[in-house]
Amino acid sequence: MSLKDKVALITGAASGIGADCARLMASQGAKVVIADLNLGAAQAMADEIEAAGGVAIAVGMDVTQEDAVDAGIDETVAKLGSIDVLVSNAGIQIVKPIEEYPFADWKKMLAIHLDGAFLTTRAAIRHMYASGRGGSIIYMGSVHSHEASKLKAPYVTAKHGLLGLARVVAKEGGPRGVRANVVCPGFVRTPLVDKQIPEQAAALGITEEQVVKDVMLKDTVDGEFTTVADVAQTVAFLAGFESNALTGQSIIVSHGWAMK
Repeated sequence: MSLKDKVALITGAASGIGADCARLMASQGAKVVIADLNLGAAQAMADEIEAAGGVAIAVGMDVTQEDAVDAGIDETVAKLGSIDVLVSNAGIQIVKPIEEYPFADWKKMLAIHLDGAFLTTRAAIRHMYASGRGGSIIYMGSVHSHEASKLKAPYVTAKHGLLGLARVVAKEGGPRGVRANVVCPGFVRTPLVDKQIPEQAAALGITEEQVVKDVMLKDTVDGEFTTVADVAQTVAFLAGFESNALTGQSIIVSHGWAMK
């Protein structure tokens, strides 16, 4: 289960979970591609990894744009020789009740989470097939791939959709050595989650402390947030797994919030 010399592209990797995935995979010998909408931030992350002794390049990528995705994957293969791992991680969050949810925001959420997953998968899998070596595709799902929460209609819809996409990719890609799995974290204390706390407090009419205790962490076994390290370790494990014994699965990393 080695990542040594594997080429791994991570979307949304300039910060948060994606950045930790990139750091850990680079430390395990992977050549990492920091793909992010913010090219400057992506380059800073690549420079950090290189300074620590890893191999990294930065690629500017809007995952909702077909041409940008295809160009970024092609650039990866041209510079590093292959693409062995895709981590489809880019995502945002917009919380509102359904009756107030703007259609434009609904479409934006689905475009980033689902269109982005499809477009990066299609571009990467073509190279994985052509190489004859297969590869590993990992989608960043959520406990919301299995559970629903108030105020998150498009997010829950999209995260459920990733399960279906991964299972189809596992079925189609299996005979050609491509595995596909979904990592499903619970609440991780990232800037994305920090932003949600006051928003949910306002929408639900409760305090921020109640949002954390009674909404986000109430169903965990220990009242603890999942950490970015928890998620990165799971991603690295799946990326390095070498056989179809583990494909088409969702791995829940949530301190027991959801047990499937």
